[in-house]
Amino acid sequence: MASNFLFFGILIAICSVVLASDPSPLQDFCVADPNGPVLVNGHACKDPKLVEANDFFLSGLHLPGNTSNPVGSRVTPANVVQIPGLNTLGISLVRIDYAPWGINPPHTHPRATEILTVIEGTLEVGFVTSNPELRLITKKLEKGDIFVFPVGLVHFQRNVGYSNAVAIAALSSQNPGVITIANSVFGSNPAIPNDLLAKSFQVDIKIIDWIQSKF
Repeated sequence: MASNFLFFGILIAICSVVLASDPSPLQDFCVADPNGPVLVNGHACKDPKLVEANDFFLSGLHLPGNTSNPVGSRVTPANVVQIPGLNTLGISLVRIDYAPWGINPPHTHPRATEILTVIEGTLEVGFVTSNPELRLITKKLEKGDIFVFPVGLVHFQRNVGYSNAVAIAALSSQNPGVITIANSVFGSNPAIPNDLLAKSFQVDIKIIDWIQSKF
């Protein structure tokens, strides 16, 4: 009897895990219809009879992004917004350009794991594990090297060379989302109270005011 209860307990646990994952597509494709009247988790499907090759196509990823900005990098996305045919397929792509010593600042993707490949240049990359360990895992990458950033963890890249660098990254979501830590903490709208941030970072409130003025 006890073994039967154990068997059913394991079965229920397995079913719970399976049901908690995203469902597999039930048709060949579900091209996103951004003007669809139905609100769903993702995008409503375009009429399959109206689907065309351009729904699965994007041109221009070979073009370098403009890195003339304070962080010295530019992310060019290829997700469901740019390619409607990615809807429900659980994958997307980005090109990242880095000026010399440019950075892709610490950020997270709340809905995706990322696998990054260096196309040109040399990058220092890393991610930080969750509380309470908060361990920095970092590595220097050369052309052709690959690195993985687990879903939800804070991660970054920095060009440590004296020439431009380029990377291509794939993400396990049609819409991975991005939360840049500095922007979200110091540039939210409305702003997080400065006294709360001063206490969190253990600094004078004037320092928080100065940092918030940058965002």
